Amino acid sequence: MLNGKVWKYNDNIDTDVIIPARYLNTSSHEELAKHCMEDIDSDFAKEVKPSDIIVAGQNFGCGSSREHAPIAIKASGVSLIIAKSFARIFYRNAINIGLPILEHPYLPDETSKDDVIEYDLNTGIVKNVTTGKEYKCAGFPKEIQELVNSGGLINYTKNRIKNM
Repeated sequence: MLNGKVWKYNDNIDTDVIIPARYLNTSSHEELAKHCMEDIDSDFAKEVKPSDIIVAGQNFGCGSSREHAPIAIKASGVSLIIAKSFARIFYRNAINIGLPILEHPYLPDETSKDDVIEYDLNTGIVKNVTTGKEYKCAGFPKEIQELVNSGGLINYTKNRIKNM
C-alpha cells in the first residue's frame, strides 16, 4: 500500500490550469513542475510532496490535448490522481507517461484537502485513512499496470524490445 496527502480540486480542471500555456515553451519536467497548478492554487508547486495525491471532480484534464499537463503533475511528485472522471485524452496521456489515475463516482465528494489516502493499484482498493472509509476502484489490466510500473510507454516499449 502506498499513501499520500490529498490536494483537492473541483470539476472541469483543464490543462491550461494544470500548466498554463505561457510555460509550454519548455520541455524540462522540473521547470513544468515549478508552475503546476499555479493559476488555481499558488501553494501547490511550493508545497506538494512526493507521493501526494490529487483528488478532483468530473472531467479532470479537459481542454487541450497537451501532454505537458500530466508531465507537470507527475514531475511535481504526485503519485496518483483520483477523479470522478477524466477527459479522454488526458486519461491516455497520463497512462502513457506512467502517472496512475483512478476513477470513482463519490470518493471525491467524501474526501477533503489534507486527508491521507492509501491505495493499492493492483487491487484498486483506496482507503481514506483520515475518515476510515474504503473504496473499490476499477483496477488496471495487467498490461496497463506494467506500463505504469515501467514509468510510461517509452520505458515499457524499451523493456519489451530488450526482452524479445
